[in-house]
Amino acid sequence: MNHLGGALADKRVVICAGAGGVGKTTVSAVVALGLAAQGRRVALVTIDPARRLAEALGLDSLGNRPQPVETARFDVSKLEVRGELFAMMLDAKRTFDELIDVLAPNPLTREQILANPIYEHLSTAVAGSQEYTAIAKLFELEHSGDYDVIVLDTPPSRHAIDFLQAPDRLTGFLEGPALAAFLRPTGHAARAAGVMFAALGRLTGVGLLEDMTVFFQLLAGLLEGFRRRAADVHALLTSGTSAFLIVTSPEQAAIEEAIFFGAELDRAGMRRAGVIVNRMHRLDSADSDAMATGARLADALGAALAKKVVRTHADVQRLARADHAAAERLRAALNDEPICLTDRATDVHDTDGLVDLQAELFGEPLREPSGSPA
Repeated sequence: MNHLGGALADKRVVICAGAGGVGKTTVSAVVALGLAAQGRRVALVTIDPARRLAEALGLDSLGNRPQPVETARFDVSKLEVRGELFAMMLDAKRTFDELIDVLAPNPLTREQILANPIYEHLSTAVAGSQEYTAIAKLFELEHSGDYDVIVLDTPPSRHAIDFLQAPDRLTGFLEGPALAAFLRPTGHAARAAGVMFAALGRLTGVGLLEDMTVFFQLLAGLLEGFRRRAADVHALLTSGTSAFLIVTSPEQAAIEEAIFFGAELDRAGMRRAGVIVNRMHRLDSADSDAMATGARLADALGAALAKKVVRTHADVQRLARADHAAAERLRAALNDEPICLTDRATDVHDTDGLVDLQAELFGEPLREPSGSPA
């Protein structure tokens, strides 16, 4: 089994991506913790962590700027964190505001855009806006030079490819024919726009229509800035210091998504640092004879209960064999040995759980408690 320590040693950007519901947020937190344990200054950008995960990191609340995590709390779990760990929860709206602040040609334009009522809805409603803001925050933190490495938990999109397509989708919307007709209608477009404006005026009121017109005209002045930022982001994601961790579960749909996403990364010239298959059923290498297992358990449990335990164990082993077959298919398709994480009875919700998972991902033994024999 591969481990992440070597694969991420020279990376400044680590992006955890995959289908929704496969445990990306937890894996992202553990990867950030593991890199901090190695002595690096790490910023974790997470997307709405579960309450228990936030508590495991010792965080009551997260803002749109990285906040320090008290790493001494991991000492009791036998993990020495030699570096520094910071964490933040992405606020898509606020990040979009900050991006407008950077791209606006002057303070007046910035204030007019941010104050426009249309912007309040558009900044979060356009397809790809959350993914775009995640990339924008990643770009901002990487270029600040304040951190050795940034770990990004990608938004819970239906498809992982949405993350890669976000810059093009957003600039495509801003440069699309519908918006162009709205801004500079000519010929048939002018007549169509006149009809559309009249209809919108009746439906929404003249005030709202004027807000829309002014907003889109202001936004047109930022198009070149959005284009440049999209190009800068592409350069960052394809650089040798950036890499993706594909996170999946052994379920068929998630495996298919992981294979597709891995192929898309290869096609786009982006690097994979590894593949993580989460929530695998544990395969019992000693599971060879159900009758012998039942006989062994009968004395302790009684024949009836032993029979039920053996039946349940057999069901779990069938699932485990299917999981391992799925992982093998993933390995063959991506030519990458996946790191397989066994299923846990509950989600990671305390420091011990984070530390155990860190040891499993990075393959580094935990140190003995102070004063204990080696």
